[in-house]
Amino acid sequence: MTSYVTTKDGVEIFFKDWGPKDAQPIVFHHGWPLSSDDWDAQMLYFLGEGFRVVASDRRGHGRSAQVSEGHDMDHYAADVSAVVEHLDLKNAVHIGHSTGGGQVARYVAKFGLPQGRVAKAVLVAAVPPIMLKTAAYPGGLPIEVFDGFRSALAANRAQFYIDVASGPFYGFNRDGAKVSQGVIDNWWRQGMAGSAKAHYEGIKAFSETDQTADLKAMTVPTLVLQGDDDQIVPHKNASALQAELLPNPTLKVYPGFPHGMLTTHADVINPDILAFIKG
Repeated sequence: MTSYVTTKDGVEIFFKDWGPKDAQPIVFHHGWPLSSDDWDAQMLYFLGEGFRVVASDRRGHGRSAQVSEGHDMDHYAADVSAVVEHLDLKNAVHIGHSTGGGQVARYVAKFGLPQGRVAKAVLVAAVPPIMLKTAAYPGGLPIEVFDGFRSALAANRAQFYIDVASGPFYGFNRDGAKVSQGVIDNWWRQGMAGSAKAHYEGIKAFSETDQTADLKAMTVPTLVLQGDDDQIVPHKNASALQAELLPNPTLKVYPGFPHGMLTTHADVINPDILAFIKG
């Protein structure tokens, strides 16, 4: 079943809801600039394991409305909450990749826990606490990196997305990498389905939002996963710090795995997430 929910500020959010309605729900939060389609390998796997699987397209991404405003972590989290409340999901596991990991942290802290709807969380190559280099987090990336993203997106978004997918995102620029043209094309397809404005403004959301407080508020058991060859979100400033700030973390770092390891190494990651959910 696929459908839409309209948020309080009038935005149509696309979502998928597969599997038995009485099963434990798993909610998936995608990365920038993608859509819920990026979770195909996980949704089919966990559906096969008997779960109810739900994923939405972030505002301005995929099939959700290409609205002008609200491209920030607060709106992202509120939009997810609109889907969760519409479906009345309880005892849910929320899994977020990259920017989606920031979305999970903000959702769980602001909506999920206060409403008593969350059982566990999983952060995969996630952006919190903050990607930007700051006084509090000197190991972050300089603002020039993100300005470069904005410049490349504004100049030639289509080529920029090919370059990201065929290079650092999946580690396809590494010697001996097993390159999949289909994976590259699918990343590009998802990206180009979204709005240039949403993606441009989303760079600020994923790089400059300090989510220290969100992580500290996430009292549910939280699995933190990342590859140590992540060329997009450096793991020492992400998963390592998440494990320090979260009240109830389990950290697993995969040697040599890239940022897009959910796609390239689904055969390893999926069973590890399943074990955590069932544990």
